[in-house]
Amino acid sequence: MTEAEHQARIFKVLSVDTRVQMIELLKRKSLCVNALARVLGITPAAVSQHLRVLRDADLVTADRQGNFVHYTINEGTLAEWSEVARSLLEKKT
Repeated sequence: MTEAEHQARIFKVLSVDTRVQMIELLKRKSLCVNALARVLGITPAAVSQHLRVLRDADLVTADRQGNFVHYTINEGTLAEWSEVARSLLEKKT
């Protein structure tokens, strides 16, 4: 994958406002599907679809706790994406 393709993939994942809201929530604490659905006002099925995209991009990780799966932000991927976005959007001198 070229650098441009990698950058485009990151911004494609971030192009859906619900996913951005989920990232903001998960940066604060781990949450399960039902908790995310309640906070976001969408169905658990919709949350699961967005989480699939975020998991495929390695931005969130899943941790089974009893009967529930809690999702958290992958700090390493978040830091990498921050750097990729910064390098793309910074003006070169």
